[in-house]
Amino acid sequence: MHPIRGLPIDPEGKVSNVISISDLRVHCATCSMRELCLPIGLDSDAMRELDALITIRRHFKKGKSVFNCGDRFAALYAIRSGSCKVTVPAEDGREQVSGYHIMGDVMGFDGIDSGRHGGQAIALEDTEVCEIPFDHLEELSQRLPPLQHNLHRLLSREVTRDENLLLVLGSMRADERVVAFLLNLSNRYRQRGYSSTEFVLRMTRGEIGSYLGLKLETVSRVFSHLQEQGTIKVHKKAVQLVDLPALRAMMNERE
Repeated sequence: MHPIRGLPIDPEGKVSNVISISDLRVHCATCSMRELCLPIGLDSDAMRELDALITIRRHFKKGKSVFNCGDRFAALYAIRSGSCKVTVPAEDGREQVSGYHIMGDVMGFDGIDSGRHGGQAIALEDTEVCEIPFDHLEELSQRLPPLQHNLHRLLSREVTRDENLLLVLGSMRADERVVAFLLNLSNRYRQRGYSSTEFVLRMTRGEIGSYLGLKLETVSRVFSHLQEQGTIKVHKKAVQLVDLPALRAMMNERE
């Protein structure tokens, strides 16, 4: 153990970013994100079995990778705090942002099919994740139907998110894409018990553009236009949705 902080030491004598959840008395039953993650609806016995399965919590500094493209798939990663972007290599060699995950999201489903991660998950700020060994999770879910249902629900959520992104990229104008992105985040923060009208965008304008299929200049122009309209206020990375009804109306007009 680290002589001052009490942190675990890896074989090379460095402080590890792996911390036992049991050591810190952090459990699924007391996690603020449990209603969005695997524990939702589980009884106390099932919760204890899930707690016994999820024994590792990892801390990642901003810019560090949770997993890399090509890594062997072994676990899912539930974000307890912080946020991550997921990037995939594009044909021209650039990195394409394919996901923006915040607390309560589970990452890593891309590796289930091939056994290798197809993208790279990078912490956008200091981030904490619970590592969920997938083989053991599958075994446990076969014995616990509610847990299996939750796993299927999370998989369905990922599929739906991908489908919605394709809809955004394929049929919306630039301003509609940005508004859809902001409204999606608003709803996600509301589900987590946070403000739905004031939040921090951890991705840069360029990363948002990559995610939405837009150029950096276009994203900046749309943000400026929305601010001039009085529907949002922007200060650096902090965004305030001043007029949610007006933003929603912009999306309703296209239907």
